[in-house]
Amino acid sequence: MARHLAMAGMLIDEDPARAHEHALAASRRAGRVAVVRETVAITAYAVGDYALALRELRTYRRISGNDDQIALIVDSERGVGRPERGLEEGRAVDRASLPIPVRVQLAIAMSGARLDLGQPDRALTELDIPELDPDRAFEWSPALFLARATVLEELGRDDEAAEWHRRADIAAEALDAAAGVGEDETIVVEELEDDTDETDETDDADELDEADEMIVVQEIIEDEDR
Repeated sequence: MARHLAMAGMLIDEDPARAHEHALAASRRAGRVAVVRETVAITAYAVGDYALALRELRTYRRISGNDDQIALIVDSERGVGRPERGLEEGRAVDRASLPIPVRVQLAIAMSGARLDLGQPDRALTELDIPELDPDRAFEWSPALFLARATVLEELGRDDEAAEWHRRADIAAEALDAAAGVGEDETIVVEELEDDTDETDETDDADELDEADEMIVVQEIIEDEDR
């Protein structure tokens, strides 16, 4: 079982179909293990079997008691043509209890459901969350910025969309630089230190301080010959 799960994790990006086969094989051996059902759900989603993904996600949630795959549930409901049901699932979860990355993923999924329903204004509202900080790069920032750019394009606000696309690129490059890649460019970043003297920070800003890594993107200097 463990070997099949390891192979599923290794193959999910390059060969999702094979990853799904390994996940199903693991399920035949240990179908009552939460991580196995979660892996089947993720690989089923990757190959476009949204109905199976939903079934496995609900089983995973029942076994584990966790809502950490709620965004995938919302997206899977979208995949089977039920964006309204996806919105209901998202609203039923206590977002304050979710880890920040999960909360951001849920906001993106809810925004997508709104777009499916032809509600771009409400889709934009779904993304108005404290984590939408254009001056900081977190693991979730590029996807969140791109989601906002997509909605702005739907609204015909192309200049604003282009700016969020640019910010998404900067955030991705800053995160890559912090991970030791992107050496062809000079990217100036600094780690954000806790400022215990400030008293005007909101509760939402305090939640951001819980992230393991916070990077302030100050500047990106590209080679002039690019």
